[in-house]
Amino acid sequence: MLTHCITRLIFVHIRQFIPLFITALVLNLSACNEKAEQAAEKKVEDPSLCDFSRGECIKSVAGVELKFTLSPSHAPSEKPLTLKLLSSSAIRDVQIRLEGRDMFMGVIPVNIRELNEKAYEGQMIYGSCSSGYMVWRGFVSFTLNGEPKAVTFDFLADSNT
Repeated sequence: MLTHCITRLIFVHIRQFIPLFITALVLNLSACNEKAEQAAEKKVEDPSLCDFSRGECIKSVAGVELKFTLSPSHAPSEKPLTLKLLSSSAIRDVQIRLEGRDMFMGVIPVNIRELNEKAYEGQMIYGSCSSGYMVWRGFVSFTLNGEPKAVTFDFLADSNT
């Protein structure tokens, strides 16, 4: 009998908060949908991203033109990727790593190998992001005429456009 009375007392006190709880739940769910829509809009609006499905991503540093290509071009997460780098001048000691631009996803090394003094190729694989919008930044360092140089490039993972 005492248990029944306590249960009834708790129900009477909580009953007034049920509409507030339902309202908070509905607002929270609608906020998630807005974030997903905003992420979808960002995919179209950011011209600073390299779009490998449209061709090479070209960056310049110290008068040297660097052309990056990625295969597969839609940059799928959790799949092996091949990154190619072509340089307009001879460069040496090329190193490339990936990091998340907007969130920390660790440091992903690109195992790069020299094809010739102007061409490099590397393999990499990175994890997926649950947000649905993951931009990776490639950090490229190299030596040009004995001087260290660096450049970055950004691209969208899982860009099935």
